[in-house]
Amino acid sequence: MGLLDNERPPRRKMVLFFLIDKSGSMSGSKIGSVNDAIENVLPMIGEISDENPDAEINVAALEFSTGTHWLYDEPKDAKEFIWQQVEAEGLTSLGEACSELYSKLSRKTGFLTSSTGYYNPVIILLSDGGPTDNFEAGLAKLKQNKWYINAIKIAIAIGDDADKNVLKDFTGSFESVITVHNIDALKAMIKVVAITSSQIGSTSTTSADKSKQQQVEDALQKATTDVKGVNDDSDDDW
Repeated sequence: MGLLDNERPPRRKMVLFFLIDKSGSMSGSKIGSVNDAIENVLPMIGEISDENPDAEINVAALEFSTGTHWLYDEPKDAKEFIWQQVEAEGLTSLGEACSELYSKLSRKTGFLTSSTGYYNPVIILLSDGGPTDNFEAGLAKLKQNKWYINAIKIAIAIGDDADKNVLKDFTGSFESVITVHNIDALKAMIKVVAITSSQIGSTSTTSADKSKQQQVEDALQKATTDVKGVNDDSDDDW
């Protein structure tokens, strides 16, 4: 038996995108909780990737305020993704973020260039307010992208000031928008959303009667009932 007989065949990849609002209103406990939660969930996503025979999970993170910035210039294996602390300042260029995401959801010039192929991506948007640029134009462009159309899309609304209609327009339904009212709820839901969507999005099999998006939404609906300050009438503690 040769050495090559023991090697795992090349796996397809799945990219988990974090889109992070780092506008000035996110300063303090909000951005601090986002930094802490994502940094701590990355090793867990790495373990899911290592144990997955179907897919290798890569991570990409785009921060947006007055402009946009990728934390790395290409997706990285979750275990190799060293989190860079995001600091809050500026406005909320969500429309520009949509355009920038569009440019990377491409096999030719974007982030999806591996020869082994890809599962549809997972996109997690976190925001506490509303866009200050031309969001409609940016989203309209993004909606022309087939990777975006078929992606699992979840938004976390950080507090009651978040524009849930905008987040619904981004994900496609209110069922995929989760509202958090305090630090503990935000940290918990970043973890739950990232792990659940990674597990479901990186598998080759799906339920016969439900899309991966619907499976994630169903799983999150069950999970939110166990976390105080999520999707309820709690007063914001921000």
